[in-house]
Amino acid sequence: MRLFKFDQEIPFMSMRMPAMILSGLLVIGSIVSLAVNQLNWGLDFTGGTVIEVGYEGPADLSQIRNQMQQADFGDAVVQTFGSSSDVLIRLAPREGVKAATMGDQVMVALRSDGQQVDMRRIEFVGPQVGEELTEQGGLAMLVALICILMYVAMRFEWRFGVGAVAALAHDVILTLGLFSILQLEFDLTVLAALLAVIGYSLNDTIVVMDRIRENFRKLRKGGPEEVINWSLTQTFNRTVITSLTTILVLLALFFKGGALIHGFATALLMGVIIGTYSSIYVASSISLAMGISKEDLMPPEVEKEGADQDPLL
Repeated sequence: MRLFKFDQEIPFMSMRMPAMILSGLLVIGSIVSLAVNQLNWGLDFTGGTVIEVGYEGPADLSQIRNQMQQADFGDAVVQTFGSSSDVLIRLAPREGVKAATMGDQVMVALRSDGQQVDMRRIEFVGPQVGEELTEQGGLAMLVALICILMYVAMRFEWRFGVGAVAALAHDVILTLGLFSILQLEFDLTVLAALLAVIGYSLNDTIVVMDRIRENFRKLRKGGPEEVINWSLTQTFNRTVITSLTTILVLLALFFKGGALIHGFATALLMGVIIGTYSSIYVASSISLAMGISKEDLMPPEVEKEGADQDPLL
């Protein structure tokens, strides 16, 4: 399936300087926002109170969320637990308020409409768990980037490896920056989405790099910029179709998936859009700026045994 048919190359690299300036400004803005506003950490990272309640019949989660909102617990996470009549409510910690007091306030709010609600358990998750999750999550992304750099450097060329890792770091920083600016809740589902974004962006970047290497070896004429333009033009259909189909699924999750995966769908939507842009401009532009050439990607010549001997001897 081809959305577009191009008989001539698209001069993507002619816009690389404005694109790199835009990316630089967005990265700086994201870092500043992360330093000033920081992230709106979810309960998985900050700790909090977990309350399990039971209803006589199926629970209406929308009504429970409205009750929590009216009781000044707008940040409460409400989900079914095991069955449709068992509900798990997670509350962010509040300074000077004990877990038992919060539990009493929640039960008063849930029983305000006259329903029979039983408290099954109430627990406090300490902040030490959040610190461990924060450290392990950051370490996981760092190890992933290092492994990607090593793989791309060995599979293609070290300049491509630097470009690929720069593009992935670009995608992660911009996605985190958007979450910081919009103050969207950052929990474990969003962390999982970030790791998925790394995989998605890397896959798109690898496809582009493989085509660039192939064209460097196949095209006899044209400099590095022209070869990269042809490669991006040839993979443009694939990039657009992949991105559009992924975005359609994510839009369905965003609007119909419910509150629990809203952050996951938001992070992936941002990541797919940013990753599509970075695979075209960031990775290729950095590799071109570092001086990638045809000689760097040509396969090494294997000298046959006896080739240097005089054939008359």
